[in-house]
Amino acid sequence: MKRFPIIATGLVAILGASLFAAEEIKLEGIKCIMNPKGAAMLEKSVDFKDGKVFFCCGNCPKAFTAKVEAEDALVIAKANKQLVQTEQAVQAKCPFTGGPLKTELDVDGATVQFCCNNCLAKAKKLEGDEQLTKLFGDEAFAAAGFKVPTEEKAE
Repeated sequence: MKRFPIIATGLVAILGASLFAAEEIKLEGIKCIMNPKGAAMLEKSVDFKDGKVFFCCGNCPKAFTAKVEAEDALVIAKANKQLVQTEQAVQAKCPFTGGPLKTELDVDGATVQFCCNNCLAKAKKLEGDEQLTKLFGDEAFAAAGFKVPTEEKAE
């Protein structure tokens, strides 16, 4: 019987820590990946690349998972962009050259940094889906060294 309070306290601490982590993510102005008219909600999320991506309803995560399994480059780029928008993913280098970060571009609420004005100009020339896939697609995401820091690495 004496173990119950200890176990209950531990469970409350774990639950509190996970809720606190979710509360740190701010979704103001963040749209659903699958429905750009829908606002993303904390309680509608899926784990993705050591972070979470957020949706407007319970149907969107299912559609997202199917698209990711089918390797849909645009949906993956949108998810990567949302990781950047929600400040879960941190950039380490220029997505085009791998150089140090000196200048930046806001892409619909997600900041991407570049090593020089030439790379910045290259990114600005891109439009729409091409810009998303070239700056946030898996290849660009890896080239830019985007990572979602895990708690283990942060300690």
